[in-house]
Amino acid sequence: MKYIRIFLKSLTLLVLILAGYILIILAIDYYKTDYLKLNNYPDSIKNSFVINNVNIVPMTKDTILEHKSIFIKEGFIKKIAEADSLHIDGYDIINGNNMFLSPGLIDMHIHLWDRYELGLYLANGITAVRNLWGYPMHLRIKKDIENKNILGPMFFTSSPKLTSSDDPGDDKVQIKTADEAKKLVIEYKKRGFNFIKIYAGLNKELFKAITEQAKVSNIKIVSHPNRNMPYLKQFNSQVVSMEHMEEIVQEGLNFNLDTTKVKPIIQKFVATKTSFSPTLIGYYKIYEMLEQNGNGLNPDFLKYINPLIQITDSKVQYSRWKSEKTLNPSITEAIYKQHQFHLYLLKQMQKNGVNIICGTDAGIGITAPGYSLHEELNLYKEAGLSNYETLKTATINPSKTQKEFKNMGTVEEGKIANLLLTKTNPLKDIETLKFPECVMVKGHRINQNTLSLFINKAINRNGLVTTAIRYAEYLFVEK
Repeated sequence: MKYIRIFLKSLTLLVLILAGYILIILAIDYYKTDYLKLNNYPDSIKNSFVINNVNIVPMTKDTILEHKSIFIKEGFIKKIAEADSLHIDGYDIINGNNMFLSPGLIDMHIHLWDRYELGLYLANGITAVRNLWGYPMHLRIKKDIENKNILGPMFFTSSPKLTSSDDPGDDKVQIKTADEAKKLVIEYKKRGFNFIKIYAGLNKELFKAITEQAKVSNIKIVSHPNRNMPYLKQFNSQVVSMEHMEEIVQEGLNFNLDTTKVKPIIQKFVATKTSFSPTLIGYYKIYEMLEQNGNGLNPDFLKYINPLIQITDSKVQYSRWKSEKTLNPSITEAIYKQHQFHLYLLKQMQKNGVNIICGTDAGIGITAPGYSLHEELNLYKEAGLSNYETLKTATINPSKTQKEFKNMGTVEEGKIANLLLTKTNPLKDIETLKFPECVMVKGHRINQNTLSLFINKAINRNGLVTTAIRYAEYLFVEK
């Protein structure tokens, strides 16, 4: 008994030491991201004011409303009028200096790993994001943003990724039965996740259970297409969007780059009013890696990626494709050919009325948070979309998907004041959106100096252990 007591005391001491270490690490991380607190920026606290003398990019149509004033009250657009015509007692008047005011950008497919990334999204003009792999950390971040404790884009998160028991991987929750699937949908809705994420390994029975319960629970679904059902059978009234262009090629066309085979897929999107998030940039980054002939990943973007993801994904992906190129020298040409097919298919979808929503898969090891959205938009332009059609994918189009985004994406009276102020007209010069003079989230103004601070804080940041701890929490809670 004496030795048992000694063992138990030693074990308890070790647990307490470990718990103390974890708490210290988390406390340090919270301290290092203290720069995101709204109260640090007195000019950002007010979200009621008048902006005078601006040119408005409404995004309701391809036009500019010149020489306007706009009254923002408590984070909403209350009045748009001619310049110099709004004189409202008690509210500051900000000179727009004849610059251009457009809706904040929306990234509809991200994976967030830490709070530093919130500042990177804001610095790139992104005022709302849809996180598509949710776990406890994301619910806390969502709450802090909603309660105005920290500055960040409006944050909406899916549940953990749901798949079947024959689809391995600790990044997913494996479901065995239909009853279990329904219970998880109910639980995730109760816990505060905004929607359900379904993944590649679902079978027909589980898909049916999840979609039925989602309808009862009044919660929408975002779908990573799965390999156990025909692609055209995966559309459902609860599924608001399908993700990834490469999945159309792989699952919908069985890797057959045949332009004559795409019509039924496009017709299905249109008929069911299902939105589509192409996430082209991730696949294109593979081509970039292959084309660079072993020179590594782009260091300009790698420095913005979470340190744990750099180790577990960035380097792994680079090694994988470098090895693939050694074994199969023609792989670069094949990847580029499929990329070109992606561009063709995107243009065909746009021409035929599919609601395309910009998503970047930011947060995987080769796509940098915030910056990847501008790369994604450039690919849409390369596909043949005009500047206006391109900007729609990151503004008004997301507002057509689900209730969380309904009140944003345009500059109109009654809409949320998620806005960008730029020197030039983005309908003519889309690159101007990379360098906003001011970003507004629910009317909270963030100036260029603060945006630059957010970028500098995120460059080559530490946080490997902190991210690992939060991932361990996910495994403990969700698995």
